Amino acid sequence: MYAHPFSYHRAASLEEAANLLQQLGEDPRLIAGGQSLIPLMKMRLARPTALIDINFIPSLDVIQRNNGELRLGALVRHTEIEHSEVASAIPIVHDCAAGIADVQVRNQGTIGGSIAEADPSGDWATALLALDSSVRCFRPNGERTVPLNEFIKDAYTSVLEHDELVREVIVKVPPRNSGGAYVAFKRSAPVYATVSAAAQVTLDDKGSFKDARIILGCVGLMAIRVKDAESALQGKPISGKTIQQAAEAAREAAEPQSDMRGSADYKRTLVAALVKRAIGIAARRARGEQVEAGHEYVGR
Repeated sequence: MYAHPFSYHRAASLEEAANLLQQLGEDPRLIAGGQSLIPLMKMRLARPTALIDINFIPSLDVIQRNNGELRLGALVRHTEIEHSEVASAIPIVHDCAAGIADVQVRNQGTIGGSIAEADPSGDWATALLALDSSVRCFRPNGERTVPLNEFIKDAYTSVLEHDELVREVIVKVPPRNSGGAYVAFKRSAPVYATVSAAAQVTLDDKGSFKDARIILGCVGLMAIRVKDAESALQGKPISGKTIQQAAEAAREAAEPQSDMRGSADYKRTLVAALVKRAIGIAARRARGEQVEAGHEYVGR
């Protein structure tokens, strides 16, 4: 099916893009990678009256680390994050970027577009909520920085105003003795995950869990932070029993719906397994081990 008719506009600056959003009526849409928007337009599930191309705005495709923060410009592609030594210094960020869909999507899709879309089945929100992350937004009357846990309000809904754009995503570099992992279970690479889980932990000098953050994806209208699972780890030594208690708390917190990816009970079982795996890898990384993590596929 062909997309509904629309006008095309190329913005040369954030100011121009914001002005076009104001001038082009009620339903203009920004386009960068287009990996979510274009398929919806082809199915006519999205019918924007105008597309504003922001791919040619300079300085939005920069990855840099300054003053203890990783800064990812809105136009940074997933594959650029995957292969960036700067970004990969935070392992959970690399896990996420390297596992998104297939290579074609990673070459085109952008982190800014993914975050702005607020898709409950997306990868970035789940991974980045395990870290201290925020979104820097541009609007004509100034800029604001919004914590990621406040930026996403509901499924496909963010705090962005009609004339506001994502400028960059900011991630605070974790402290010493920290490690994280993002894992997801999929039927195949191009499809959304059935369940995903992110774990970020910090160990104390005795090797016990000093701090932890556990996030679930694809089992609710938004990513779910599981504070009961975090409490199960807090102050405890690393052990199979402790990690299993956290995994069970995560299973109880999940809010899955039965669909073509599996039943609700099946997804809860996956939650426990993935959280257990993510915590184990995160703890090993916090101890300085080099451990692989990422997506798991049916039959692999």
